[in-house]
Amino acid sequence: MVRSEEPEKKPAAAPPPERAGKSFRLRSSSLNTIRLRRVFDLFDQNGDGEITLPELDRALARLGLEEGGAKELESAVTAFIKPGHEGLGFEDFTGLHQSLGDALFGVAVADEEAAEVEEELAEAFRVFDENGDGFISAKELQSVLGKLGLSEGRDITRVCEMISSVDRDHDGRVDFSEFKNMMVSISARSS
Repeated sequence: MVRSEEPEKKPAAAPPPERAGKSFRLRSSSLNTIRLRRVFDLFDQNGDGEITLPELDRALARLGLEEGGAKELESAVTAFIKPGHEGLGFEDFTGLHQSLGDALFGVAVADEEAAEVEEELAEAFRVFDENGDGFISAKELQSVLGKLGLSEGRDITRVCEMISSVDRDHDGRVDFSEFKNMMVSISARSS
């Protein structure tokens, strides 16, 4: 039997588990707050501490959602805007998020917290792993950062530094385990 001489390829990391839960909220309140704050800051484009309907509409459009998406949410959003304000403050945004989560997905049961956090991290990982190979490359990270309108997405050198800071096996990519360690570390520092 003749063997073909092919270079040995590094096996791809096992893909993160599929999400099975109904709630999009994290079970860990500190991780949930971090995630919500990041989303809030991305949507608050002028940095005034409020998300207005036009800012919400632009953010949804940048994420590839239908133009005018905020119009569909207008009544729900305006119900959470405090009198005398033009937009949602962070606490208002958190209340809207809670309300939408309960209305769309039901109130989550907290007895599977660890598994749910793992699933949420896997979901977040899949956002960055655009080609589904089980790794986040510099090009994929740059693409997602660019879609979110973040300045880091314009500088591949900065993106490579970000990858290197969490790439424990030094293969130039971030696998799910490295991603999870980074997220747990961020959560612990902010608690």
